[in-house]
Amino acid sequence: MNKKVILFTLMLGGSIIGAMAQHLTLRECIDKALEHNKSLSAAKLKLEQTRYDMKSYKANFFPQANLIATDFYSTAQGAISVDGGHLPIYKFSEQVGSYVPSVMVNQDGSYRLNEYADFPSQKMKWKLKNVLIGGVSLMEPLYAGGKITAAYEMSKLGVRMADENIRLTESEVVVKTHEAYYQVIQAKELGDVARAYKAMLDELKKNVEGAFRHGMSTRNDIMKVQVKQNEAELNIQKADNGYRLACMNLCHITGMPLDSEIEVEAMNTDSQKDTAIEGGAVSSRPEASILEHKTELARQKVKLTKSDYLPNVAVGASYTYANAGELAGKRLIDDGALSVGVAMNVPLDLFGGVSNKVRSAKAAYQIALLEEQDLNEQMQLELSQCRNLYEEAQTELNLSKVALEQAKENMRLSKQQYEVGFETLSDYMETQAMWQQCNANLVNARCQQQLAYVRLLKAAGMLR
Repeated sequence: MNKKVILFTLMLGGSIIGAMAQHLTLRECIDKALEHNKSLSAAKLKLEQTRYDMKSYKANFFPQANLIATDFYSTAQGAISVDGGHLPIYKFSEQVGSYVPSVMVNQDGSYRLNEYADFPSQKMKWKLKNVLIGGVSLMEPLYAGGKITAAYEMSKLGVRMADENIRLTESEVVVKTHEAYYQVIQAKELGDVARAYKAMLDELKKNVEGAFRHGMSTRNDIMKVQVKQNEAELNIQKADNGYRLACMNLCHITGMPLDSEIEVEAMNTDSQKDTAIEGGAVSSRPEASILEHKTELARQKVKLTKSDYLPNVAVGASYTYANAGELAGKRLIDDGALSVGVAMNVPLDLFGGVSNKVRSAKAAYQIALLEEQDLNEQMQLELSQCRNLYEEAQTELNLSKVALEQAKENMRLSKQQYEVGFETLSDYMETQAMWQQCNANLVNARCQQQLAYVRLLKAAGMLR
């Protein structure tokens, strides 16, 4: 009675654990991985950063405004002295029709004042005290040698590269999630195969023990079966450990706790489409777009470097107000002024500094072109290789299916021969082991075919 209660409790506990396990589809795992991946989050932040940079460079096309405000206090002071003297007195002359000074001109050309007024000496004190200068200025570049346009074009290329980098990171995360997902399926199905093989051995052992009791087999036959049972037990343990680690790896990629109880759907290779076999091109890959933008970036760098020795022309306007100084107790400066002007700067490359920089930028552009061609060829080679691997995986899968059917039929015939005494126990167990191996090979072939298909989609730029 106690054994029945314990067995019922264990079955109930297993049912509860199974019910608590989270069921995940491949699409759900990919969505979780894309949401959790730190590299993808960094790539999205990089895109946001480059967009802000582009807006910053775009602002250089518009006038730059500056506010100026300076206020300081100084104790500087001094005095201005004016010497005194005689000031002539002017009288109206009817002959001249205006006022003339009252002077007497001598024969030698000197003169003497007939009437004058005394002007006393003066001494005026000045103080700097509080000085306030404020204003606003606008500067609009008319021509900067193409520097502003080149910098803006480079910033737009940076945005496109960051956007393509997100696509690249997403495709890498999708492939990585596929690998982890199929590893879970592979480990689970290998465990199922190992258990099925163990069940066959258990049944065989019962039959051999029954035959031994009736004197139709030897103890050596029992030991042979028991050795295979021990091997099967070890294979089950290895499969369970592999399944547990594969689940932990999938949880890690999807951002779930490592000890989460999860279940995944079995793979279905029959619903797969072979669109990537015929279509797809490396030009559709984000890596190709990044290379193209990188080359264009090097070309814009040549223009940016050339602008260093081209003329720069700008027009500007400013309004400045000043309030400063004190003379004889009155404010000396208290007024504003408007200024408008044009500035031009023509750099002279006397010693070849700038021209050598241009040559260096052109060489970097040529290097970028060569790298783009080389990497495009490598991607084309990778695409061809992935097509070949997928076709090989498909062939291996088909052959594994045929081999399993043959192993089943071979095991059925061997069992019949063994039961009527026409075949030895070792031969029969060998057909069982072959059946188990063919099952394992089929599981591995199905997983490899799925992964080869996903890698082919990525290489062809068709992974979504």
